[in-house]
Amino acid sequence: MARLDEPGRSPFELTRREEPWVVFAPEGDAVLARQLAVLERQRGGLVVHLPAEELTTPESLFLAFARSLEFPGYFGHNWDALVDCLDDLHGSWHGNRDIAVVVDDADLLLDVGHLPLFVSVLCQAAARANSAVDADGDSRDDRPAIAQHFVFVCRDVPPGEFASRLVRPDVDVESSGAYVTVSVAQ
Repeated sequence: MARLDEPGRSPFELTRREEPWVVFAPEGDAVLARQLAVLERQRGGLVVHLPAEELTTPESLFLAFARSLEFPGYFGHNWDALVDCLDDLHGSWHGNRDIAVVVDDADLLLDVGHLPLFVSVLCQAAARANSAVDADGDSRDDRPAIAQHFVFVCRDVPPGEFASRLVRPDVDVESSGAYVTVSVAQ
């Protein structure tokens, strides 16, 4: 991961298989726009946008992810199943391509009760998808690791407002300039 104290370095790299897995960024951010463009246009990756209004309850969140990412019919519509399906993306579109899932208008999620758990689940899923081992620590021969990241784009609320609401023992939350980044706790 880029060190947050290095001048001129971004605290996240969406084209790499490295932490942080979740980023909160302001709308219109040039660094984010550039990285998404590189991922999609130069690297052949995929950028999927989800409106935050579809993620305000766990039930609607599971439906939105299942629809947008073409989860298989056996998706269990619960947090563990979300980790599993994000770790092993199945959609016909996928083809082992790197992916960034962008949550637009993330401000709508600031006060939802499931936000800390949701972000933790995204970190768990991305950590698994970005590695070459499965949940049991066994080597994956069936598919390569992919760069998978999640970005919450904040329209009116500064990303820093989210930092204190994301605190959980299983994640590390860092603020750096205009960004908040979240990784699996070490």
